[in-house]
Amino acid sequence: MTSVAEPGVVVGSVGDLEFGESRAYAVHGRQIAVFRMTDGTLRATEAVCPHRGGPLADGQFDEAKIVCPLHQYAFTFADGGCTSEGIGSIAVYRVEERDGDIIVWL
Repeated sequence: MTSVAEPGVVVGSVGDLEFGESRAYAVHGRQIAVFRMTDGTLRATEAVCPHRGGPLADGQFDEAKIVCPLHQYAFTFADGGCTSEGIGSIAVYRVEERDGDIIVWL
């Protein structure tokens, strides 16, 4: 028996997310943060910091990581791991732009 991959979910229009901007979206009962890099590529992670629930979509980010705005813990886009010991990781999701839509796979 083969498993069927969950289809991607359209969360919004890429036109609503400026270069270098991020935003949180509610997707199937989860909060997902989508980040648009300055080159236009997209990244998506869990939207809540595991430390104290900080809003990751409000944090500073670059091509490699997102920094929680509450206590400055950094999480990598590659695997969601925190760069500080003792802090949990965050989920990282596949995301892409297709026909002007932002699509996330959970």
